[in-house]
Amino acid sequence: MSQARRAWLLLRELAGILGASILVSLFVKTLLVQAFFVPSGSMEPTLHGCEGCFNDRVLVNKQTSLLGGIHRGDVVVFHDSDGWLPPALTSGDQSGVHDALTFIGLAPSSAESNLVKRVIGVGGDTVEGRDGTVYLNGTRLDEPYVFPGNRPSDVPFKVTVPADKLWVMGDHRAESADSRFHQQDPGKGFVPVDQVVGRAFVIAWPLNRAGTLNRPATFDQPDGSAKS
Repeated sequence: MSQARRAWLLLRELAGILGASILVSLFVKTLLVQAFFVPSGSMEPTLHGCEGCFNDRVLVNKQTSLLGGIHRGDVVVFHDSDGWLPPALTSGDQSGVHDALTFIGLAPSSAESNLVKRVIGVGGDTVEGRDGTVYLNGTRLDEPYVFPGNRPSDVPFKVTVPADKLWVMGDHRAESADSRFHQQDPGKGFVPVDQVVGRAFVIAWPLNRAGTLNRPATFDQPDGSAKS
């Protein structure tokens, strides 16, 4: 076999491997796991870890139905279908190469049309903000994940979450324009379950903060009122 023929076969094999890898990546991104930037400080300290630290990268499991659905305490990424996100909030500079890698799921997606918050209430729950504290179905929530120095809620409210909807709040309560601030919107601050992309389960970057995002024990209270 000639050297040119061997080179051609090698290139064809490499092209096949690359094509297969892209197809697998597209499959994973579409159905299983996708990466996202976190462009704001509304979920500090859980995401970012310090004030002014931006662009944590999280991996999102898109198969929530296989995990028993969405639960109280989950950190979820959802489509900004009601226009909560300020137009100027972006993930920063992105090259054409980055855009291509994002398309096939090998780089984090810009979160400019998505939001990340913590689920506080699911369908049927009553969530109340009273005297700076949040109550779930009448039980006071102990929320150690709330940003140090913030009260759980300085905004008084009381809602009953409709079926197939979620009540979501950021961990940095003083800096999160979450469900509390959209009660006058058409959606009344509730997030439709079908707008959820998936549950964030890993901080992938930066490496010094890499780790899993577990559901807090807050939502496993002995009386059962705060269980999913």
